[in-house]
Amino acid sequence: YLFEISEDELDWVAHAKYPEIKSLMKPDPNLIWIIIMMFLTQLAAFYIVKDLDWKWVIFGAYVFGSCINHSMTLAIHEISHNAAFGNCKAMWNRWFGMFANLPIGIPYSISFKRYHMDHHRYLGADGVDVDIPTDFEGWFFCTTFRKFIWVILQPLFYAFRPLFINPKPITYLEVINIVAQVTFDILIYYFLGIKSLVYMLAASLLGLGLHPISGHFIAEHYMFLKGHETYSYYGPLNLFTFNVGYHNEHHDFPNIPGKSLPLVRKIAAEYYDNLPHYNSWIKVLYDFVMDDTISPYSRMKRHQKGEMVLE
Repeated sequence: YLFEISEDELDWVAHAKYPEIKSLMKPDPNLIWIIIMMFLTQLAAFYIVKDLDWKWVIFGAYVFGSCINHSMTLAIHEISHNAAFGNCKAMWNRWFGMFANLPIGIPYSISFKRYHMDHHRYLGADGVDVDIPTDFEGWFFCTTFRKFIWVILQPLFYAFRPLFINPKPITYLEVINIVAQVTFDILIYYFLGIKSLVYMLAASLLGLGLHPISGHFIAEHYMFLKGHETYSYYGPLNLFTFNVGYHNEHHDFPNIPGKSLPLVRKIAAEYYDNLPHYNSWIKVLYDFVMDDTISPYSRMKRHQKGEMVLE
C-alpha cells in the first residue's frame, strides 16, 4: 500500500499520476458545524438524563451517549490534522479541539495531537508510537478471557500508556485543556447533577471499550495477516466516524479530511482495491478475542535509527 513507498513516490502519485488527489488536500468546513451539533446533542442528553433512574442513565450512556462521544473522539482526530480550519489556522484547530473535547469529560485533545503526530511519522516505532501496547499488555492479556477484559479496558490503556512508553513535558495548551475540561465538568455537576456527570463519563468509557465502533482500534494496525500492517474498513460505521475506517488511505494522505478519503480510494483504486480489508468491526473484535494466534503482541514494532523530531 502507498504509505510503504517513499514520500517522493507519494508526491508523484498525488501530483503527476492522480493530480485530482491534490485537490482534496483542503479543510472541511462542514466538520465545524457537525461538531457543534454533536456538542448540542450531548448537552440535551445531559439535561434529559438528570432525573432518570440510574439504570436508564447507564443504558442511555451505552446505547446513545457512547456513540456520540466516540464519534467526537474521531472528530478530534480530524481536528488534530487541522481538518477543521486548515494548516494556516493551526491554533484555531487547537482551540476548537478543546471545545470538541468538552462533552467527553476527560481532557485529552491537546495531548492526543502531540502523540498522534508521532504515530504518523514513526508508525510502530518502539518507545515512540504509544499506539503500540506495552510488553506487559502483550504478556498478560493473552487468553480469551483476558483479551476480553483488555478490550473493555482499552480507554484506560490508551490514557495511561503514554506515561510509561513516551512521557512528555506538559505544555501550556494542555494545562488550558485540563482547566477548561474540569471547569465544564464542575458546571455540569452544579447545574444538572451527578447523573448527568456520570452519563458523560460513562458514555466515554463504555464507548471506547466494548463497543462496535471500538473495533477500529484493533482493525487499524493489528496484523491478522502477516505482512499487512494497516487495514481499511469499508463498512457502514464510517458514516459515524468521519471515515476513519479508510485507514490505508488516511496514512497515505493524512492531510486529506475523512470526508474525502472514499474519493482517494476511488481515484487510486489500483492501489487499494486488492488490499485485505474489513467490512465489520464487530467481527474484528470477536476474532481478536477468540483467535489464540492474535493478541496485543500482534503489532509491527520497529527500532528507529537516526534522529527523530517529536511533537
